[in-house]
Order: sequence, then structure tokens, then C-alpha cells
Amino acid sequence: MALLSSRSSANCTGRSVRRATVAPAPVVKPHSSVAMRFTNNTKQDAAVPAPCDMQFVLDSKFTRESGLQPRVVFRNLTTPQLYEMALAHEPGTHITSSGALATLSGEKTGRSPKDKRVVRDPETEKDLWWGPYSPNYVMDDRTFLTNRERAIDYLNTLDRVYVVDAFVNWDPESRLKVRVVTSRAYHALFMSNMLIKPTEEELKTFGEPDFVIYNAGAFPANKYTQFMTSQTSIDLSLKHKEMVILGTMYAGEMKKGVFTLMHYLMPMQGKLSLHSGCNVGADDDVTMFFGLSGTGKTTLSADPKRPLIGDDEHVWSDKGVFNIEGGCYAKCIGLKATTEPEIWNAIKFGTVLENVDYNPVTREVDYESERLTENTRASYPIEFMNNARIPCVGPHPKNVVLLACDAFGALPPVSRLTLEQAMYHFISGYTAKVAGTEMGVTEPTATFSACFGSAFLMLHPYKYATMLAEKMKAHGTTAWLINTGWTGGKYGVGKRISLKHTRAIIDAIHSGELDKAEYVTTPIFGLQVPKAISGVPAEILSPENVWPNKDEFAMCLNSLGHMFIRNFEHFNDGEQFVGKDTAARILTGGPQPIAKEDVEKKGFGAFKTQ
Repeated sequence: MALLSSRSSANCTGRSVRRATVAPAPVVKPHSSVAMRFTNNTKQDAAVPAPCDMQFVLDSKFTRESGLQPRVVFRNLTTPQLYEMALAHEPGTHITSSGALATLSGEKTGRSPKDKRVVRDPETEKDLWWGPYSPNYVMDDRTFLTNRERAIDYLNTLDRVYVVDAFVNWDPESRLKVRVVTSRAYHALFMSNMLIKPTEEELKTFGEPDFVIYNAGAFPANKYTQFMTSQTSIDLSLKHKEMVILGTMYAGEMKKGVFTLMHYLMPMQGKLSLHSGCNVGADDDVTMFFGLSGTGKTTLSADPKRPLIGDDEHVWSDKGVFNIEGGCYAKCIGLKATTEPEIWNAIKFGTVLENVDYNPVTREVDYESERLTENTRASYPIEFMNNARIPCVGPHPKNVVLLACDAFGALPPVSRLTLEQAMYHFISGYTAKVAGTEMGVTEPTATFSACFGSAFLMLHPYKYATMLAEKMKAHGTTAWLINTGWTGGKYGVGKRISLKHTRAIIDAIHSGELDKAEYVTTPIFGLQVPKAISGVPAEILSPENVWPNKDEFAMCLNSLGHMFIRNFEHFNDGEQFVGKDTAARILTGGPQPIAKEDVEKKGFGAFKTQ
């Protein structure tokens, strides 16, 4: 250990150890003792980065409290160095034909929301949303410390540990320092992509982090520990400003852990955290895109005509909007260069491809394959997007777009929302899964995720929605509901609304065309639908016009309205967070379905009496 502490801090970034000519990286078996080559004063292999002076870890109060005592630390390695370490030590890792690093997350190929725990402590519990429909599953402080000790004990046994020190929030006034401690080079590269990279000077003076993630995901939780339901546990403590990961190596848990933290810290400062994409036009007009997986949020925010502020996580403050992250996290199942060229071109050297399938000889990725998972992902720095806006900040949004992939084919392709409707549909977070994804499922299935990201909420959905409406009103922002799902019938009968038409709708919003359009009001949901849009067939704008049977449309639309009402019963406790008047106002933005029997008897004609 004496030799480790004598190394210069320049080696922490790996920038002083590269040579003009380097030998091929040695094939090192997982868990072989790289540490021994360093600590025994033997000559360092040119292709292996030098470990860090660990004083920055040892001086941290987080280290002293947790008991972290790593043997060897690699801090903020460069992308090539992390490639080499991942290829040498992590089986199943390869370089693809585009130069991206393809890797595997093990058994867990997605997040484990039911294994996420939030420590309930006296200082914060009154602000957080608890209860049967809250995503915040309770854990006590003692159990958190038990799991932290388990994670630390594991990390202390390893031959090498990777540390990433970086920032969140592009707004300097809101910037926070995050430290990630992990056992895998791919995790370090992933978070190096997703967080905001410090300069060399900022890294030297990084000091004490504001939040630490201990990722011991290769080691299981003890399922017999109190509050555990499996061998996976993702634990967040606001008191300790720490997160512990056990039993899952899915990298998205780290990214979303930081986002969950922001969902508490930012609203407490009067800044609204949002699960959204965001871009900006030539006139500095910002649009935010909300939507669940498969609705087109990433695709539509990546508009070649409008610089990208960010694809997933933002904050709306009194000064405008800013991206939380330094990277993008695109779902890449079905990715095509013709339909999403910006994302396609961003997948190159430095990108992490998680759980993708590829040709073992050519290393060409098969983006259509679901052999490993349907949830294939790409993580890359935002500057890989040719039209990224750096710094990732913008003025107050002119438009917010709520995206729904309605597989029932009942919602119009676009509608303008009132403030009350915007709050209601934002809280609903609706989309629909298509039939055929599970055995015996023959009809589309409605999916609701509060604020388009229920799993990451810390406060009650009413709180976020109220803040959204207040900011929209203050800055003259218009809300739009866009259906990227089916038209002419539900899934299996109608067809998917074309991306070309959806893009034309977005263009009409940005050009101001829809500000001057003539509107009609839909039944049940009371949505304002434009009569005409350039580049979009007029008949599809009112969905009943393209359904083969209007009476069947009426039953489908009315049924969807009842689904919204039932879902909103989950939020009946919202009054205590925003007050009685605001809670009542939110409810006025919802649908007004009628009795099922009336629609079955009168069909579409039942709507004429509304």
C-alpha cells in the first residue's frame, strides 16, 4: 500500500501513463491479481493503467464512516483504458463493428423497482410519498447500514475498484458532486458517459462528494435481512447521502438512482425535476417531451433541425431548463439508420451497448434481436449527438408534449390541453402495451406511470404536477397530448400512426401553425383537436372518422376513460400535499366517461347527449 500512496495524482486520470507505442492488452482472467504487479514494485505493463494515489478516498468522510479500504483504485480512467480493463477482466465483453463496447449485465437486464428501498428518517419522511401506491418501499437506517457493510466488505475483497468522480446538473448553481465506486469497468464507463465530466483541474480539486454510490451489484443481498424480498436490493439514504446496490449489475440502476435523488433535492429548492427529453429551436424556443418507453420520447427529441438539450432527465428552474446528465441512454431495439440517424451515428467508440446481440465473427449488432432482452440499451456522451447543445441549458419551455402510444387507437394523434388537463394527463402518465407480449393476452393493456416516471418519484405526483402547472402559467407554456400509437382501430385492426405524420405534427407545433388552427372538442376526454395540419391526412385527426365501426370506437373510448378514472384512485391522498382546492382542480382535467350500458345500447350516439 505504501507504493500506492506515493503515486502522483496525475495518474488518477490515467493521462500520464499512456506511451507512444503500447503492447496489446494481456488476456487476464477475472479476479487475477493485478494489484500484486503494482504493489511488488514490478514493472507495470504499458497497456494497464496505473492505480491512483488513494488519499482522495482515505480523506473522505464517506470512506471513514463506511469502512471502505480498497486494495487498488482506478479513478476516472479514460475511455480507452476502461475499454482495455473491461475486455481483460469482464467475460462477455467485446468491441462491435462500430467501435462501441458491447457488454452483459448478467441475470438482471432491466431495473428492479420492487427491490428499491428508501430509508425512512425523521428529517425527510414528512415530505416523501409513502403508501400502497408509492414507489418508495420503506427501509430503516439499521438495515441500510447492514447492506452498506455487506457491499463494502465485498468491494474491499476485490483486486481492483473503479471510482468515477463527476457532476450532475448543467446549471452551475445547482451542480452536485457524485462519486461512484464499482467493481466493473463497464459500470465506470457507463457513469462516465452519463454524468458530467470534470476537467482535469476540477478533478484535482473535487474534494468531498455530495453523494456516493456503492455498486456491489455482483454480490447478492441477504434475502433473510429485514425488508428484503430477494437477493437484489437498491437502497437510498437521504440522511447518509448514499446509495447501495446489491444483487444486480444492470447499469441503469445507478443512473436512475441519481435521478431519484434529484426528484427530492430539486423540488425542495423550488426546481421541478422532470423525466423528459428536451430540444430547442432556432428562436430559442424549448420543447420538453414526456413519455414512457416505446412512445417516441428519445426519437422525437433527437430532431436534426433542433439542437438537443437532453434525452431523459431535466430540471425546470426559475432561470429556465437544464439537463441533469452529461449523456444519453437510448433504447436501441429496432434501431435503424434511416429512421433514427442521430442515435445510430452516436453508437461508436466510447458508447456502451448493454445486452445487445451481435454476429460473433463480424461483430455487427443485430438491433432487431430480443435474444438477451427487449430492453437493449446504448449509453454515450451527449456530445456524440451532432446537434447537441453544450452547455445543456435553455430558456423556459414554450411547449410541453405528453406522448402516449395508445394501442387502443382511441386518442387523437394530437390535441391541445388546458392547464388542468395537462396536470391530469401528466399525473396519469398513460401509454398502452400491445397484445401478444404475454401468453393469453389478446387485447391491448393500459399502462399508467405517474409523471411519466413513477418508479423515480419521491414526492406525491400532485406536487410535481402542481409545480408544472405553475411554471407553465408563469411562462405561457402550451401543453399537447400526442398519440404515437394506433389509428383506424386498436392494435390488430388499425395501424401504427406513421413517424412521418407525427414529425409533421411536431413541426406544426414548432412553427406556430397549431396556435392559429381551428379546433373541435372530443367526447369523453374533452380534448381540443385541430381540424387540419400541413402534411397530415385530415381524416385521421379525429379517430372516429377512420374506425371501421363508430359504435365500436365509442365503446373503446369510453372504456379507456373508465381506466383513467380507476387509475386516479391511487392518488386520493394527494390533498394533504397540495391542498383541497388544487386537488379538486386537478380532477376537472380528467375524462367524463358514461355508463357502459348506455354506450352498448346507443353506440356513438350516446356521446351526443354529453
